Amino acid sequence: MNVLLVGSGGREHALAWKISQSPLLRRLVAAPGNPGIESLAECRPTSIEDVPGLVALAREISADLVVVGPEAALAAGLADALAEAGIPCFGPTRAAARLETSKAFTKAFAERHSLPTARHRTFDDVAAARAALDGFEPPYVLKASGLAAGKGVVIASTRAEAEAALGELFGGRFGAAGEQVVVEAFLHGGEASLFALTDGETVLPFGVAQDHKRLRDGDQGPNTGGMGAYAPVPALSPELAAQAFGRIVEPAVAGLAREGAPYRGVIFAGLMLTADGPQLIEFNARFGDPECQVLMLRLESDLLPYLQAAATGGLSNLPPPVWRPEAVVCVVLAAEGYPEAPSTGGVIEGADADFGPDVVVFHAGTRRGKGGALTAAGGRVLNVCARGATVAEARSRAYAALASIRLPGGQHRTDIGWRAETPSAVAPPPS
Repeated sequence: MNVLLVGSGGREHALAWKISQSPLLRRLVAAPGNPGIESLAECRPTSIEDVPGLVALAREISADLVVVGPEAALAAGLADALAEAGIPCFGPTRAAARLETSKAFTKAFAERHSLPTARHRTFDDVAAARAALDGFEPPYVLKASGLAAGKGVVIASTRAEAEAALGELFGGRFGAAGEQVVVEAFLHGGEASLFALTDGETVLPFGVAQDHKRLRDGDQGPNTGGMGAYAPVPALSPELAAQAFGRIVEPAVAGLAREGAPYRGVIFAGLMLTADGPQLIEFNARFGDPECQVLMLRLESDLLPYLQAAATGGLSNLPPPVWRPEAVVCVVLAAEGYPEAPSTGGVIEGADADFGPDVVVFHAGTRRGKGGALTAAGGRVLNVCARGATVAEARSRAYAALASIRLPGGQHRTDIGWRAETPSAVAPPPS
């Protein structure tokens, strides 16, 4: 198979790493790719939002499959354009991707299809949103409706903080993403990420993970795109996962089909594990980042047949995927100033070392500078991932590798995976 992989981050490096292992693969091209992907695929400098350019590239390489990594490409309508060109695409259409690109749409969709989620209201202006805070209790959950790179959520502990945050959201902090804002009730419990593949009819469970969104240890600081992840997730038992799959994921796929927007690709349900059972926090229309990195290291099965079947139909003919028994921990090394104003250009040393078969370093935001030096080019720079018999062992290996990597001003959390040891905890460990 000839495969075009769209994207340039750690998620796409992990997908390239796994796809490249498939005996079905003939040629792998990434657009635009990154320095880590370069060792696995031919990289082309086409932007993820250059839909005509990506379709042309898919035609040029006679792509049998296009795998879309980032949500921005889906929002730009890449899957729609590929469908018109007759090229199979792993990734939903713009209409189906609204599950991620519009939180306002998703909340209304959840109501129409009785998906368990937090009580909420959606607003188009700041005055109405501030007045509606009377109907909610602190902490207040405020979400920019549109795409905000995973950073458009504010948890405000006081009314004053909430009103100020609403001013920032409506005032352009996240650009057009904040033209609508969702205010919702705070849910108590632990978070988990549930993944499934679908061809629009069959829905196949495809792993679980737990992300760490806050910047600093103990789940403190601002929300980020994700500072690390791990799997398996003790708090999300097989019984709870099956419950969430049956009450949230399957009805969502069926609902989209009934509404004329059949979904093909991966659907990612962000869950809160409450006393009343799993509740939907949000949907994402692509693999999570950094959850994807964890899933790819745990996946024993060949990934490519699943991607192809989700894109073309016939997913019901494939068996459930086989997962390795080991735990996996992924630690994100971020640039100084992330998430607000990450610095770029810092020289990275040690990332290309051989850390052994159980450690993989994925490039998330890197580029080659003068003389071929590896430099930081984004907020999240590297993903250091490791397998181990337990989460503790995997974490130890990941942090040991991270200790050998140098990035001036680089920052990372030191507690990735802490919930695996206290799965019933709903508050961070004491500092």
